[in-house]
Order: sequence, then structure tokens, then C-alpha cells
Amino acid sequence: MDANLKEQLRQWALAEGFDAFGVTVPAASDAAGLRLAQFLAKERHGGMDWMARNAERRASVSRLWPQARSVIMLGMSYAPNADPLAALQNRDHGVISVYAQGRDYHDVLKKRLKRLAARFQAACGSEVKVFVDTAPLMEKPLAEAAGLGWQGKHTNLVSRREGSWLFLGAILTTAELTPDEPAADHCGSCRACLDICPTAAFPAPYQLDARRCLAYLSIEHKGHIAREFRVAMGNRVFGCDDCLAVCPWNKFALQAREAKFAARDATANPPLAELLALNDAAFRLRFAGTPVKRTGRDRIVRNCLIAAGNAKEPALIPAIVALLGDPSPLVRLAAVWALGRVVGPGDFEAMRDGYLADETDAEVRSEWLATHPAERHNVAP
Repeated sequence: MDANLKEQLRQWALAEGFDAFGVTVPAASDAAGLRLAQFLAKERHGGMDWMARNAERRASVSRLWPQARSVIMLGMSYAPNADPLAALQNRDHGVISVYAQGRDYHDVLKKRLKRLAARFQAACGSEVKVFVDTAPLMEKPLAEAAGLGWQGKHTNLVSRREGSWLFLGAILTTAELTPDEPAADHCGSCRACLDICPTAAFPAPYQLDARRCLAYLSIEHKGHIAREFRVAMGNRVFGCDDCLAVCPWNKFALQAREAKFAARDATANPPLAELLALNDAAFRLRFAGTPVKRTGRDRIVRNCLIAAGNAKEPALIPAIVALLGDPSPLVRLAAVWALGRVVGPGDFEAMRDGYLADETDAEVRSEWLATHPAERHNVAP
């Protein structure tokens, strides 16, 4: 009965569009709880305080739901049609991480998981709970234990079939299903994902310091982007795909099989001029239904100004100048830095004298005094 039910569930999962399926036991992620504790103790989570608040529940499935007897892990490919790294050369456009170029994966996966879980529950009568990256559940260790792939040196899941491009979802159930064999690590001596990182965010293989990660800095970080990371950001305005895109296992990914996460329009990576012009209402409309919307207008425009400073494109000067008086200090400070990278010394100093007289934010004032147009000649792009 268990084998037949599990195979039936696998077929239902494939019919729902999932590309990877496996089963493990709730205790499979317990060892990862120790690694999480070490990660938090070193404060490598940065400003993601929710990780520390839910650490005990996150460390053990049984603490999250004591009645769970099996964990059903599902994966859905979001492999891109083209090399995401190529977009980094188009410096007057903002690069958005592949996962965020289409509909919010939380919505797409959750609907399918709920249908799958309801079908399973109707077949066997067991209780079920559905999770898609919104609860304290350690999806990647559980996916590894269920045989979907292994956590690579970049700490993300790697599949021999789907590469580094898998969204993960989980169904916890009171049903006892036969677990699958855990996946073996096939990274070998490869360190491509570590070497390509623009900010050296990996202290060691299989370890990440989120405080240095451009994905964290551009999405989760609520403050100003530290100077040491600004040039490294390039034109990345939401996320960073470098360590994922360079993974050799991606060559086996079955790309865009149903275009489940296709971009909403032809401009997956929009022109910086368009993004810099967005007010809050326009931003919400432009990114409705995508993960970008949750980060908010101010942080995205902050990122776009860093990108504009790195582009050093004179055509963007009017857009940068327009944001020097933005209501958000987060935006104004980034605009000052961008201006110093694009205009000449005389123009910068003239504007500095004018804007400093009205600037009330101490950090923005400090940026005006610390930024020098000479940076544009002395700092490599």
C-alpha cells in the first residue's frame, strides 16, 4: 500500500509540473540545526532577525509539527533560457535575478502543492501541511535527505538533473511513507561558485556570510549599501545569480520546459532610466505579482542608483539629480554616490554646496562630504 501510494503521489506531482520528488523523515534536518546555530552565532545572518527568532523551530521539523511522520519534498525548475551572466554586460539596464523575473514562486508553487496535498489526503486520509519558504522549515537539508540534490559549496541545492535552478516546496504529513536515499555530494574539487562571487561572501566551501552576499544586500538589507560593496554590485538591482549560473551541473538542466516562470514581458532586465523614474505607486504597478515588489521601491531605487554610478552613463545624470531630493534618505545617499561617479568635479561641488544647505540627514550629509568625483577615474568598473 505504501509503495503504491508513494508512486501514485509521484505521478500526481509530475502532473502538477514538479520536476523533482522525494520523501524523507522529519528528523532528517536535525543535524542542520547545529550548522544553523553556528551560522547565527557568527552573526552571518545580518539583519535577518527572523532567522534567530525562529531558530529552535527551524532546527527541527518535529518542533514545527510534532505529528509529522513524513516529509514530501518537491522541486520545480526555473532554469533560464540564456546565460544570466551575459546581462551584466548591459550596464545601462538593471539585472534582476532569474527567480524574480516572473510570477512570485510562492504563489505558483503553493497552489500546486495545495492541490497535490488535497489529492493525497483524499486518497489516504492522513493530515497534511504545505510549506513554500514561508515557515521555519529547512528546505534544503530536507531536499538533500529526500534525494532531490545536495547542498553545494554555494550552500544552494544542486541537482544532477536540474542544476542549481530548483524552487523547493514541502508537504508534511502524518502518513508514514518509505523515505528515499539521501543525495550524494558531487561538487568534487570544483570551486567555480566560490571563485566567481564578487564580494567573497563564502568564508569557506559550504559556508555563506550573508552580510557580504549581493543577494542579501540588494533584497533583504534595509540600510545603506556599504562602500566596499558598491562597485562589486555592478548593475545587479535585485539578487545575484553568479554562483548559481556558473555551476557546471546546469548543463543538464531541462530548460523552460513549460515556461513556468517566464518573464512577465520582454524587458526582464529593465533600463535603469525606467527604474529610476518609479515612484511608489508606479513601482507597485510595475512589479505587481513578482518577488521584487516585497523589497519595496526605496531599496530597489537605492540599488538602481548604485548601478547607475557603476554604469557611468551621462544620459542617466538627469534621473540621478532628480533623486537627490527624494523623500527617502536611503535613495538620496545612493544618488550622491552615483552623481560623484558620473559628473565632473566642478559640477559635483556646485550641486553639493546647494544640496548640503537643505540636507537634514546626518548620513546623507556625510556621503556628500565623503564622495569625490575623482572616484570615477580611480575605481575600476
